[in-house]
Amino acid sequence: MNSLLQVPAVLGGAIVLTLVAGKLTDLLLRRAGARHPETPLWNMLRRCRTSVRVLLFAAVLRAVYRQIAWQPLQEREVVVGRILTLVVIGASAWCVVLVTSAVVESSYARYALGTRDPSRVRRVRTQVTLIMRIVTAVVAVVAAAAMLLTFPDLRAVGTSLLASAGIIGIVAGVAAQSTLGNLFAGFQIAFGDMVRIGDTVVVAGEWGVVEEITLTFLAVRTWDERRITMPVSYFTGRPFENWSRGGIQMTGTVFLHCDHTTPVPLMREKLKEILDGCEAWDGRGWDLAVTDTTPSAIVVRAIVTAKDADDLWTARCAVREQLVAWLAEKHPYALPRVSTSAAAVPSEYADGVSKRAPGSDA
Repeated sequence: MNSLLQVPAVLGGAIVLTLVAGKLTDLLLRRAGARHPETPLWNMLRRCRTSVRVLLFAAVLRAVYRQIAWQPLQEREVVVGRILTLVVIGASAWCVVLVTSAVVESSYARYALGTRDPSRVRRVRTQVTLIMRIVTAVVAVVAAAAMLLTFPDLRAVGTSLLASAGIIGIVAGVAAQSTLGNLFAGFQIAFGDMVRIGDTVVVAGEWGVVEEITLTFLAVRTWDERRITMPVSYFTGRPFENWSRGGIQMTGTVFLHCDHTTPVPLMREKLKEILDGCEAWDGRGWDLAVTDTTPSAIVVRAIVTAKDADDLWTARCAVREQLVAWLAEKHPYALPRVSTSAAAVPSEYADGVSKRAPGSDA
C-alpha cells in the first residue's frame, strides 16, 4: 500500500474502531440502566463516553503509528509518540475522575433516597463533595507527574529535586503553612461532622446557610442572598453557632417595650391566640413574661417554638407584628411613651408639705 494512503487508512480505521467500541459501550450501559432502574450508576457512567472515545482513539494510534511507512512521520516518530502518550495519560485521568464521580454520586443518591434524616444526608453530601475534590486533585497530580516523566530531561531534574527534598520540604512547609492548615481543617470538617452543607449557622454575627465546602474555604449564603467566603480553619479555631446540630427544632424570643400600665394577662392571652393561627408555630411551647423594667417602660418577652430556623423567623415576625397592632388598636396607652410635661401633684402636696393629719391613711 502506498505510504500516503496508509495515513488516512490508519486514521479512518482508528476512528471507526473508536466509534463502534463507544457505541457498544453506550448500548450496554443503557441496557444495564433499564434492567436496574433503582440505581442511577449506569446512566451516570454514560457521561464518560467522550473520555473513553478519546482514550481509545489515542491508544489505537499509539499502538499502530510505527507501522506507517510515511517518511515525514518516521522522521518525527519520537515527537508523535510522546504526544500520543500524553493524550493517553490525560484521557485516562479524565476517565478515572468521571468514573469515580459517577460511582460516588450514585452511592450518595441511593443513600439520600433511603434516609429520612436530613442531617445525615447533609453530612454524607459534605463528605462526598470533599472526597471527590481530593480524588480529582490526586489524579491530576499523578497524571501531571506521569506526563513529566515522559520527558528525559525532566527525569534528571526530578532526580536532583528528590536529592534536595528535605530542604524543599522545609521551605514549602513554612511558605504554605496557612494553606496546609486550611487543608487539614477541610479534612477535619469533612470527617469530624462539625458543619455540613445545608446547615444553618451564625458566624461573625451573620446568619446564613452553608452553601459550599471545599478543602480550603467555606461559603455561607446569608438571608439577604450575600455570599460570605471564609477559610475552613475559621470553623476549627473559633466558636460558631450551628442551628442544625442536635435537631433542627428551635426556640426563639420576641422582646417588646411597653408602658407600665400594659395589661400583661390580656397580652398573654392574645399571644396564645396569635400562635394558634400561626402555621409556623409547632405547638411545642410558648410563654410571655415581664423580664425587665426601666423608669419609662417594661420589657415583655414572648417565647415561641418552631420546627426549624425558617419557621422560627416567620413565627417571631408574626408575633411581633400582631402584638404591636393589637396594642395600638385595643390598648394604645400600653405603648411606650416619653413624658414631656410635669407630673400632676396632689393638692395636699402642693406646698411641698403634707397637709394630712399624722397617722391618717394615705
